[in-house]
Amino acid sequence: MTKSELIDAVADAAGVSKADAERTVGAFFDTVVASTKKGEKVAWPGFGSFSTTERPARTGRNPQTGAPVEIKASTAMKFQASSTLKSALNPGR
Repeated sequence: MTKSELIDAVADAAGVSKADAERTVGAFFDTVVASTKKGEKVAWPGFGSFSTTERPARTGRNPQTGAPVEIKASTAMKFQASSTLKSALNPGR
């Protein structure tokens, strides 16, 4: 699903204009990013939670030459699905 398809689906489901839906979805993602940047966890019961994890610096390999490459430490976004979402995706389990 592309961004425009998502905006269309949200606008139809909520009965609002596409512009309102785009602002709302954009505000949601902006809030998730701002909160997780501060180290906070953002949870939506029945869906899942967003958080960050720290990746340490490490040495990798250039796949073409095999030469060692230093990879800097970084912060990554992590999403953990709730048990409700997992059950919805796997109804036979």
